[in-house]
Amino acid sequence: MNAPVSQIWVYLSASPLTWLTATLVAYVAADAFAARVNRHPLANTVVIAAALLAGLLLATGTPYAAYFDGAQFVHFLLGPATVALAVPLWRNIAVVRRSLAAMAVALVAGSVTAAASAVAIAWLFGAPREILASLAPKSVTAPIAMELAKSLGGIPALAAVLVIATGITGAIIVTPLMNALKIRNYAARGFAAGVASHGIGTARAFQVSELAGTFAGIAMGLNGALTSLLVLLWLAFAG
Repeated sequence: MNAPVSQIWVYLSASPLTWLTATLVAYVAADAFAARVNRHPLANTVVIAAALLAGLLLATGTPYAAYFDGAQFVHFLLGPATVALAVPLWRNIAVVRRSLAAMAVALVAGSVTAAASAVAIAWLFGAPREILASLAPKSVTAPIAMELAKSLGGIPALAAVLVIATGITGAIIVTPLMNALKIRNYAARGFAAGVASHGIGTARAFQVSELAGTFAGIAMGLNGALTSLLVLLWLAFAG
């Protein structure tokens, strides 16, 4: 940057609104691009927006802490956004009630498989205990996963990275995978996405169908609770 531009940037970067605005602009741009390509699974809005912001932070030499000071309002909104999932749940409450038994079976199968398969594969490749403990909660939301990884003796920061990678991967492959398997029931598709890839998968499910998003949101919450319970039981048994 030349001197005048550098001085302007120093002034702007000190304002919390700069990074909040940058976050919103990145998301709007990513969403517009995804819309132009007909919401192709590879055009994941979260991934694109994150890449744009990461590029901006690298180009300007801005540390993440400085960025988060300005963008933390978006982080705060995660709470209300999660609570807002109750609205589509209420709209589809009749379908949910009819599916309680199927959801219970799918939840247990999906939750156990998501944790056990990742740990088993890593164990076969000789991964150390810390990595295994960080992998186990990869399919729940980041705050829960970090606490569970810590309880198991894992690395919370690694668990958070694995959670994000799992969510992005699930959001990308869920639609083509379900189509390939000829699964047309949007409740089943959404529930699978929520169990396997938490919030990012849920966001993708809502892009496809409100019914799919509703079941994804239910699965995301239930999987977090069940995975936490399984970890507590494992700790009690191991201890």
